[in-house]
Amino acid sequence: MKKNIIISWSSGKDSTLTLERLIESEEYQVVGLYTTYVKDEVPFQATPVPVLDMQAELLGLPLIKIEMPQAFPPNEVYQSTIIKALKESGLAIDGVAFGDMFCNGIEAYRRSFIEPAGWECVFPLLGQRSEDLAQEILQRGIKTLVVTTDGNALTSDYCGKWYSQSFLDSLPNGVDLCGEEGEFHTLVTETRSYKGKIELKLTHQERGERFTHQRYQAQCLPK
Repeated sequence: MKKNIIISWSSGKDSTLTLERLIESEEYQVVGLYTTYVKDEVPFQATPVPVLDMQAELLGLPLIKIEMPQAFPPNEVYQSTIIKALKESGLAIDGVAFGDMFCNGIEAYRRSFIEPAGWECVFPLLGQRSEDLAQEILQRGIKTLVVTTDGNALTSDYCGKWYSQSFLDSLPNGVDLCGEEGEFHTLVTETRSYKGKIELKLTHQERGERFTHQRYQAQCLPK
């Protein structure tokens, strides 16, 4: 019997690669996605909730949407809100999967509140080289737009570019190829797991003191 897994879903390439690896797994069965949002958007990606709904529709999976009071709520609020929402989701869950790549303490943090709830913590990408994961994302045809850049690492002209070999080749030294230090965040519009695609019309950029967000109009095009 495969274990039922729900995936922490950000809308970007890391959670998509996590999903595709788990779909191919003989041990796990993906039964849903969950996302946290603030004021109708995923923090950092700035992905609107309706776009998350489009992704879930194309994947044919339920999406558990969990509202947070702020981007960085107190740990006890963040953890208890997630556990409560997952327990009330109606889904039979054996484990929770995350797309974390770096062994920087995040694994222990996730386990500290997921495992006491009775679920397994699953990290399909943890500890693997960013160079290898970046190539896997491209080889799988995961079509990805860079929707947020951190001005401390990248200039705003990187925002709104497609994640491609030329994009990777253009990154400054010291910038992780998967943006795992928060240098950039992404939105997946098409992949082998989607039954269709999301079509974007790029409109404008919002440039803050530190972060730049690419804004767009999105249309879901099922097959």
